[in-house]
Amino acid sequence: MEKSGYPQDKRFKIAHREAVIGIILVLINFLWWYGFAYGLGSTKVENYTYIWGLPAWFFYSCIVGFVLMVILVIFTVKVLFKDVPFDEEEGEIK
Repeated sequence: MEKSGYPQDKRFKIAHREAVIGIILVLINFLWWYGFAYGLGSTKVENYTYIWGLPAWFFYSCIVGFVLMVILVIFTVKVLFKDVPFDEEEGEIK
């Protein structure tokens, strides 16, 4: 056992790194949504601009934000995440 209480297994380090990446993705999603929803949406309704019949704040925060997050998650899973075996034996980790 290491000082941190985790066994000496590379899978714990990989899992911790991927959890941090997941938290960063959640924060990016929230900040994007909050910034557009309360940034553009904080004016009077009469002053709203519209894109495809939707208020601009809604379009950017919900529609564009969703597409952006889908792209970021696909990129993250394909590039940053690693395939980790769940066997008891550590095995080779790429």
